[in-house]
Amino acid sequence: MSAFPFYKYQGTGNDFIMIDGRKVERAWRPHEIARLCHRRFGIGADGLIILHPHPHLDFKMQYFNADGAESTMCGNGGRCVARFAADRGLGPGPFHFEAVDGPHQAYLKENGAVALSMQPVSALQKSGADLLLNTGSPHFIRFAEAIEQEDMVALGRKIRYAPSFQEEGINVNLVEPGPDGLQVRTYERGVEDETYSCGTGVTAAALAAHTRLGYQSPVSIHTPGGQLKVYFEKTGQAYTSIFLEGPATFVFKGEWA
Repeated sequence: MSAFPFYKYQGTGNDFIMIDGRKVERAWRPHEIARLCHRRFGIGADGLIILHPHPHLDFKMQYFNADGAESTMCGNGGRCVARFAADRGLGPGPFHFEAVDGPHQAYLKENGAVALSMQPVSALQKSGADLLLNTGSPHFIRFAEAIEQEDMVALGRKIRYAPSFQEEGINVNLVEPGPDGLQVRTYERGVEDETYSCGTGVTAAALAAHTRLGYQSPVSIHTPGGQLKVYFEKTGQAYTSIFLEGPATFVFKGEWA
C-alpha cells in the first residue's frame, strides 16, 4: 500500500479508522483493511469508514468491519463520520448523508454529542424468550440480570454461529433493565469480539425494552464505553423518528506507510 493519511475517531469506545475518500482514492482489499484494523499489527479499530463525495447529499459513508468485509449500518460509526465531516471542513451540519441502509441525518450538539437519525423499524420477531430486529444491522436481544458477570465472547459466539444465524451472522446483545435505563453489552459479528459499544445494538435494545418492558423515549443506555440515548416514536406497528445520541470524539491522526 502506498502511504496515505488516516484519522482515528471513537464513539463511546467504538473506534474507527477514518479515510477522506475525496483525497484518497484506492481499491480497498479485505486483507489490507483487516491489517489496518488489527490491534497488534495495525492501527487498531473496530472498523474502517470512508467518507466519499455524493452528487446530491453532503457525503456518502462506506463502512468495513474489522475483518475487512463491507458491512451493514454502523450507528456509532455514523455519528463519528459526521464529526469527521465537520472537522474536514464540510460545514457545521446538520448533515444529510447516504449509508448502506439509506439516507441519514446527523446533528452536532454544542456539548460534543452527535444525534443520528436511524431508519424506521417495523418488525420485532420472537426467538423463544429473546427478540430479533434489524436497526440497520441484525440484532439478537436477550434480557438478563448481572450481565457484567457473563462471558460475553463465549455467549456471543455460541449464538452468532448457531445454525440459524451462522451464514449471515448476527450481533448479540445482553440487556439489563434498571430504574434509570439499560445496561447493554454487545458481541459484534465482523469484529468477532465484544466491543465497548454498538450504536445499532443499543438502538435495538431501546426498542426491545419499549416493546417488552414499556420503557419510554428517550431511553438512557450505559455501555462499557459510555452513555448513549435513544429517542423514538411509535406509529402504529412501526418505530419512527429514531435518533441515536452520544459523544463522537477525534482521537489522533497519522500516516500509514
